[in-house]
Amino acid sequence: MLRNLGALGIVGIVLLLAGIALVAYESLLIAAGMALILAGLGLVVKSLISGLFQSFGMF
Repeated sequence: MLRNLGALGIVGIVLLLAGIALVAYESLLIAAGMALILAGLGLVVKSLISGLFQSFGMF
């Protein structure tokens, strides 16, 4: 998976995790909520992209 992201994607993931860690330093509950929101958003985007690729016959 990391091979498909490229350098910019890996930097993005590191920044995302650092941001959640910074929020968790102040409030664990808010950080957990933010992590769940980001995970849900990621699943929705993955589903949308998979559906788009299937409509074009790619997967």
